[in-house]
Amino acid sequence: MNRWRHNPWRRPHVLAAVTWLYMAWALLPVVVAVLFSFNSGRSRSVWQGFSLRWWWGDENLSLFHRADYLAALAHSLHLALLAMAIATPLGVVLALGLSRWRGPGSRVANLLMLFPLVTPELVMAASLFLLFTQLAVVPFSLVRLGTTAQVIGQVTFSLPYVVVIVRSRLASIGTEYEEAARDLGARPLQALRTVLLPLLLPAIVASTLVVFALSMDDFVITQYLSSDHTTATIPMHIYTSTRGAATPALNALASLMVFLTLLAVALAFATYRLGQRWSQQPAGTALRELATTEAR
Repeated sequence: MNRWRHNPWRRPHVLAAVTWLYMAWALLPVVVAVLFSFNSGRSRSVWQGFSLRWWWGDENLSLFHRADYLAALAHSLHLALLAMAIATPLGVVLALGLSRWRGPGSRVANLLMLFPLVTPELVMAASLFLLFTQLAVVPFSLVRLGTTAQVIGQVTFSLPYVVVIVRSRLASIGTEYEEAARDLGARPLQALRTVLLPLLLPAIVASTLVVFALSMDDFVITQYLSSDHTTATIPMHIYTSTRGAATPALNALASLMVFLTLLAVALAFATYRLGQRWSQQPAGTALRELATTEAR
């Protein structure tokens, strides 16, 4: 027994059991909430049979017949698309710049870039709220609470995730491909466009989907920077509705958010893993074309 216990190569049965218990504890409430979105009755705690009533069956109370639920879904998707369109290119540029910056201040810049990751979201939300409402300095005074402020807050929160994902891909690629392109006569922008960006494409797509998932799930920052009910998102609507006489249609709304988030995370993981192999082909093709041009 002691020999088995001190064997460093044994299978980690205890660690695996603890991991599965934690996953069950974390996912069980979510599974129950999703299950009761298909309940035929109004109860959210007593199972009364399977039905699609709360998704689209009820013409007055179902998810796809509630104007407020659809408005929250539309605004959540609107914010997510804007955050993706802004945070992804900014994050790629920051990752490229920080990975190449070796002068004075580079360590401070890298630390400041990671600061939103370690700052409590409540502190960041309150700071942004005071910034947009109390600081009478241009351009902060031009930003009003609502969609614009929410987008700025979500971009600020999600930008470091893009930088971290892209920089990890840059570290795994190394500098050999870009240096080879430069040696073959490619200009800096040409080497970036034809060689480096195809290699970074899996990380770019993965970080875009991660930003989407973060935006769909965000509550604190979006809540602080909202203006009225027209800028309510799915998490905000779920929070306010659970305090009243909510129906299983609310479970359906929460389930839809869970499905969208899990789909985005799964696509990000699959894209990053599969793209690491496939993205080398266009980069290799570009290098061969440069070599052929150089030989001529």
